[in-house]
Amino acid sequence: MPRWRIPAALAAAGLMLAGCANPSVGSANDDPTKPVTLKFWHGWATPGEVKAVDDSIARFEKLHPNIDVKATGNVSDATINQALRAGGDKAPDVVSSFTTNNVGQYCDSGMWADLDPFMEKTGLDKRKTFPKALLDYTSYRGNQCALPLLADAFGMYYNKDAYEKAGIERPPRTMSEFEEVSKKLTVRSGRNSYKQVGYMPNFRFYQNSPDRLFAQWGPRYFDAKGDSRLAEEPATYDFFKTARRLARAQGGFDDLERFRLTFGDEMSSQNAFLTQKVAMHLDGEWRGLMLKDAKADFEWGVAPLPVPDDRAETYGRGFITGTVAGIAHSSKHQNAAWELVRFLTADTRQVVSFANAIHNVPSTFAALKSPDLDADPTFRTFFDILRNKHSKALPPSVNGGAYVVSLGDFAYSVEAGRVGDLREGLKKLDEQIDADTLQSKS
Repeated sequence: MPRWRIPAALAAAGLMLAGCANPSVGSANDDPTKPVTLKFWHGWATPGEVKAVDDSIARFEKLHPNIDVKATGNVSDATINQALRAGGDKAPDVVSSFTTNNVGQYCDSGMWADLDPFMEKTGLDKRKTFPKALLDYTSYRGNQCALPLLADAFGMYYNKDAYEKAGIERPPRTMSEFEEVSKKLTVRSGRNSYKQVGYMPNFRFYQNSPDRLFAQWGPRYFDAKGDSRLAEEPATYDFFKTARRLARAQGGFDDLERFRLTFGDEMSSQNAFLTQKVAMHLDGEWRGLMLKDAKADFEWGVAPLPVPDDRAETYGRGFITGTVAGIAHSSKHQNAAWELVRFLTADTRQVVSFANAIHNVPSTFAALKSPDLDADPTFRTFFDILRNKHSKALPPSVNGGAYVVSLGDFAYSVEAGRVGDLREGLKKLDEQIDADTLQSKS
């Protein structure tokens, strides 16, 4: 399973035990210049990704011939956390995760070591090295227990041929333009079906989980105490109103849902954007490479997703996520482990090489400016989205990914018309998220 498609429910469920863990205590007294073997666990699984990881390790070992790195791939968060709870010689020293919204649990549980002391003694200035959005999702309440290891940015792919046929000159920049363009691009094939929809707004469609579109509003999920505040957030109501309007403009939820059920698998040759059943599509930077490999028989482009009309100045923003890396608290080789983490996350040549190899967005300022980066202009659109100061990632929480799952379940009910009073429904959602957070701390 590609790294950015790990279901949030599984990621959340796998970590629910971490909040009550009593992690083994490791050591930061080791000499990183002495011979040592480090165990590095990661989640990459496809042959190309594994090769890119192995090549990265080879580059590191050439710079640090005293450090031997044993890498294990295709490892889930649940497996990593079980090993860290147990501790001992079989536990990993360096770990990575594809689930940024679990960072709150990594940090709060003590499973992952605080990296600030290592950065301080080796002179790495994190604020000058990494974009703020990435630092936000790799720390929790002052504990920087992880660092970004490449990123994913979400934008809007659009069918240029469909645009030309509909007389549309440029991608929409505001939600009202988005609604208008979506309607123009929608082509019916009968009373209850379609040949093409402009944009499929239904939240069960591929990458359309509600948190990704919601990022265009820059919402605050939690208050200063860590309590859920979705019912208090004005953007929440505008977000659901906009989603309903997008659906109504193209025929309504029921017709759209019937059409969605005819789509092929996201990762197949029957992908709805590839087969031109959808003219505009929310997706990440990896989709461009897939479209090229599939030899899409239409011209396509990439642009940032539209933003709310009253936030037009934030156009260019998007949803940000990515891989995070850290040091196991139980490791007895934490200084040597830091050398590996620092190399993987902050060495410019390494970050650029890795980003080019697996077609992900670089996660440092220096790498984003490198002339050695893939020059594909559609790929570089995602660099701009990452650099945009308004771009947002999901906030870390000791609740892990459970609050995202709860929001998704609620959003499915809203779009299907099963929530009569939105405010009351959101209040109950807040209560559920807070109860899950309390349970994760017990």
